[in-house]
Amino acid sequence: MFTWLRNRWQRTGMTAYLSHPDCLKHNMGVGHPECPERLTAIRDQLMAAQLFDFLDEVEAPEVTREQLARVHSPGYVDYLESCAPSVGTFRLDPDTAMSPGTLPAARRAAGAVVRAVDLVLGGAAPNAFCAVRPPGHHAESARSMGFCFFNNVAVGAAHALAQHRLERVAIVDFDVHHGNGTEEIFKDDPRVLMVSTFQHPFYPYSGDTPLGPNMCNVPLKAGSKGDAFRAAVEAHWLPALDAFRPQMLFVSAGFDAHREDDMGSLGLVEADYEWVTRQLAALAARHCQGRIVSVLEGGYELSALARSVVAHLRVLSEA
Repeated sequence: MFTWLRNRWQRTGMTAYLSHPDCLKHNMGVGHPECPERLTAIRDQLMAAQLFDFLDEVEAPEVTREQLARVHSPGYVDYLESCAPSVGTFRLDPDTAMSPGTLPAARRAAGAVVRAVDLVLGGAAPNAFCAVRPPGHHAESARSMGFCFFNNVAVGAAHALAQHRLERVAIVDFDVHHGNGTEEIFKDDPRVLMVSTFQHPFYPYSGDTPLGPNMCNVPLKAGSKGDAFRAAVEAHWLPALDAFRPQMLFVSAGFDAHREDDMGSLGLVEADYEWVTRQLAALAARHCQGRIVSVLEGGYELSALARSVVAHLRVLSEA
């Protein structure tokens, strides 16, 4: 089946939907919010919404060490490999644990973004969504944290810069938690602009003071709803992105700012995710030929997560 799915984009040019069964095998234990059911909930809701008729499923490859080395130190990759258990779990921090399926899943998650970049920049797909786990935006160059091991979106952005010779890429992050890992990796790279919103003060207790001039961080206080989020996008993100004129847009698409998600205390709803995706699609049309690669980050209330991804992908599939 996956051979057919892998080749279908060559005939249609629709939004690429990248995932892999290995992403279901990472399991941090019973009751952990970052669970395999996140991906099955998304898939079920997309099927119910009949959106798969407008998506091309592509099997995510494994990332290579060369691709990881653009954003992660070799010693860090070696450390994760040495910690991988053959049975049970190995805890890296109170929130983040490795199971036997973790590294295969993490390699596919990062590899999905690399493949998505190749598809979009090669003209085979107008945009792409990577339905992958574990998430990545908390992973720093040499540190795992916050459920994250490899920084998937950073690996993809670095691939676009190195392999495709782009000069400017932008990363948009609307997860309820600040993408500290992405900021740490790119804080000194003027080829990358990162814009973000996140609840503050809140885990990982960073972002209120940007690490570099290429970071446009907009903290939102607990209880903020869609009006505050939209105001932040219009007042801060869009002017910064228009001035930067990215050649490709990446999205760290975390849906845990949804009002039903008790991981945080923001109040976004599906209409807000649809709205922001439309703003980003319009900006991408202005500056980068519509080229967007979106990567799943957070979102832990399964129904709200799945409905929000449908809202996000409905816009991407129309772009």
